[in-house]
Amino acid sequence: MKYGLACFPSKQIQDMANNYRKRYDTHYLWIPPHVTLKPPYELKEDQLEQEMQRIQTISSKTPPFPLTIYKADTFYPKENKIFFKIKPNDILLSLYEALNEQQNSKEKEEFTPHLTIGQDLTNDEHFDVVDQLKMKDIHHEEIIDQIQLLYQLEDKCWTVYETFHLGKEE
Repeated sequence: MKYGLACFPSKQIQDMANNYRKRYDTHYLWIPPHVTLKPPYELKEDQLEQEMQRIQTISSKTPPFPLTIYKADTFYPKENKIFFKIKPNDILLSLYEALNEQQNSKEKEEFTPHLTIGQDLTNDEHFDVVDQLKMKDIHHEEIIDQIQLLYQLEDKCWTVYETFHLGKEE
């Protein structure tokens, strides 16, 4: 089965992101606005318990962290993906590294903390939306105190399997 790790921001940020996602994100119906902490990966059923223990150990040693959204950006020319950019901080970067340490270096991508608001757009749509967003003053701060293990259903939708609280022994 396919799993992934993410954190979900507050309803305020999800609503702001969904204003764009419902028009510009082909994955809008599959998953709510989120920050990917570990991209989709395969786990066999007999590996799940050990993986959950590993995530629990990491999350219990990781304090809650600030999530600061400070502008809209894009991955262009690599891909036509538009996102709210998140200011990296030591806790978030360490959490990402710990959750992804088992991947080999070829699979690891550089971590750009972000919240996707548009993807799979034509070049014209992409540049039009980016130009609109660059004129907006975007700034939001909040504290993230939990992460979620997600799994993908047959219809491509993602759902929460387990929630892990940061900085707390369960």
